[in-house]
Amino acid sequence: MQTPESAPLDLPFDTEKMLAGLRHWVECESPTFDAAAVNRMMAIAAREFAVAGAVVETIPGRMGLGDCVRARFPHPSNEPGILVLAHLDTVHPIGTLANGLAFRREGQKAYGPGIQDMKGGTYLALEAMRQLLRAGLPTSRPVTFLLTSDEEIGSPSTRDLIEAEASRHAVVLVPEPGRPDGGVVTGRYAIARFNLRTTGRPSHAGARLGEGRSAIREMCKQIIAIEDMTTEACTFSVGVLHGGQWVNCVTTHTDAEALSMAKRQEDLDAAVEKMLALRSTSNDVSLEVRRGVTRPVWEPDARVMALHGQASVMAARLGFAVPAQSSGGGSDGNFTGAMGIPTLDGLGVMGALAHTLEEHIFVDSLAYRGKLFAGLLQTV
Repeated sequence: MQTPESAPLDLPFDTEKMLAGLRHWVECESPTFDAAAVNRMMAIAAREFAVAGAVVETIPGRMGLGDCVRARFPHPSNEPGILVLAHLDTVHPIGTLANGLAFRREGQKAYGPGIQDMKGGTYLALEAMRQLLRAGLPTSRPVTFLLTSDEEIGSPSTRDLIEAEASRHAVVLVPEPGRPDGGVVTGRYAIARFNLRTTGRPSHAGARLGEGRSAIREMCKQIIAIEDMTTEACTFSVGVLHGGQWVNCVTTHTDAEALSMAKRQEDLDAAVEKMLALRSTSNDVSLEVRRGVTRPVWEPDARVMALHGQASVMAARLGFAVPAQSSGGGSDGNFTGAMGIPTLDGLGVMGALAHTLEEHIFVDSLAYRGKLFAGLLQTV
């Protein structure tokens, strides 16, 4: 007879079948800013959750972004349950499969857009639920999956939905990628995004260059100044830059997006003040800085560490370790952790090089991390 202690060890996770199912998800490209593409991915996942036995709802998107999916699994209890919080949007544009990151397997590595961040973890969590249902093993609480559409841009359209759903649950599990050492995430750094615009004066770059005032030139100065503000306490980076349309025109407008990250909320608050205090270096070119979406700092408390303790015991039975750590990068776990809801993040697949054309997972982690997830669904 299976017991809660032995059940994860005994569940027949099939790595090859899981990888085949995950491939279907990976080959449905779903970049955040393409709402139709994200919705196609949501539809694939919604059908699989419905087949697994969940009551599935599609929640319309807003702000021009994609829909979300909520899948509730029947349970005899009405107590606050477990929320599995995941996203299906990726950073990879349509065409990445054909131009640089086709799905492929090389030994124990499998490659593809979004396979690590975080379609692999979401699929792993779904398979964990399916395994428990097939074995007739109950979860400790009612389980709801919330699949969101805009995590990669800071969740501007879904934060209210995430927080509302999380407030009705006792525990949040986030299958973001595992840490490089196999660890899980018990805290996240604070993150703020900023939108910058410089406005200059146009002129013909060939005939009247001296009459113009370049928005690009000013933005380049600002980028250097912003990135030079990085310290041990807080980082600053610029990751998006748009300016100019014609090489023979002095550019009127240039837009950029900046990111700041800190381990402590007070350091991020200071970074926000620095960014909003930026001024143009020229009287002839204006600079506008607007604050974008923010992820609050999530610091572990006793309940989070108790949750991690349960995961550690379960992982030890499975033959591996899951050391706790706070992490940068941000996730929707920032929101639920900051709300004080016990949250355990980084429960997904092992892999490397997310957000690049070498993004991959370690195939064997689908099964052993899946068993850990199943064990948590049984016990937390």
